[in-house]
This record gives sequence, C-alpha cells and structure tokens, in this order.
Amino acid sequence: QVRLVESGGGSVQAGGSLRLSCTVSGFTFSSGCMAWFRQAPGKEREGVATINNERSTYADSVKGRFTISKDNAKNTLYLQMNILKPEDSAMYYCAADSSLIGAYCYVRTRPHSYQFTYWGQGTQITVSS
Repeated sequence: QVRLVESGGGSVQAGGSLRLSCTVSGFTFSSGCMAWFRQAPGKEREGVATINNERSTYADSVKGRFTISKDNAKNTLYLQMNILKPEDSAMYYCAADSSLIGAYCYVRTRPHSYQFTYWGQGTQITVSS
C-alpha cells in the first residue's frame, strides 16, 4: 500500500520561508517521478515542481524561489519555499507516479494532476501580506 504524508505547512508573512516534507512508503521512491502540486480555492490543481533521478522542473511562477529535493535513503520529498507571496497560498500536495519516467517527469503548463497515481492528504500554506 502506497502512502504519502505531507508536513510542514503553516502560516507565514510575505517574504518568509517554509519547508514542506513528504514521507513516502510502499512506492519505489528512488526511481519514480515525484511532484508537488497546489490548489487554491476555486482554482484547478497545478503542478509546482517535479523531480526524478535525472532532473527537477518548476512552474514559472515559482522558479528561483522554490527548490524541490529528495532523500532516497529517507524516502522523503522536500519543497523549500523562499520569498513566499500571498499568491502562493494554497493546499499543497505531494504526488508520485512510476510511469512518468525520464523526460516525461516534468511540470506541465496545463493542469496535469490526472497523470499522478498516488497523492498525499495535503498541507495548507497561508501567506499574509
């Protein structure tokens, strides 16, 4: 049974930082495609960042501010978020899929949450101005 559990959410003022973690079990973490998505009220779930053993990719809106990383030994995915903005406020989800291999693991400009099989329960980020 695959399980993804996010932690690290909370409230922060604009310009601040937070780090999200996602612990994964039951999934071949070292070779799959891992991702962070977010969903604000009334909006579609959007990809924020992806990572596999070859590369990491980012949505344009977070490039230069967010960093995705993973620790294969700990089966843990991270998202370091710096220079947070009010528009970053959303529920953040980690996701995993084993079929998005190689170059197919990347953030699309269109909504693509349907491509991921496994999801965490989400953690809320609120950024105040």
